[in-house]
Amino acid sequence: MTRIVGVVLLVVGVILLYFSYEASQSLASEVSQMATNEPTNNTIWYLIGGVAAVIIGLYAVIRGK
Repeated sequence: MTRIVGVVLLVVGVILLYFSYEASQSLASEVSQMATNEPTNNTIWYLIGGVAAVIIGLYAVIRGK
C-alpha cells in the first residue's frame, strides 16, 4: 500500500513540475521576470510542491513494504 501511495506521489510531483515549467514559460511570467527579475508565485509553488511530492514519493517507494 505504501508503494502505491509513493508511485501516486511521484506521478503528482512530475505533473506539478511540468506545470511549473509551463507557468515559467507563460507570457505573464516572462513579463514578471523582466520587471522584477523573479518568477511568479504560481511557478514557485508548483516547483516547491512538485519537488516535495517527488522526494516523498521516492522515499515511500524505496522504504515502503
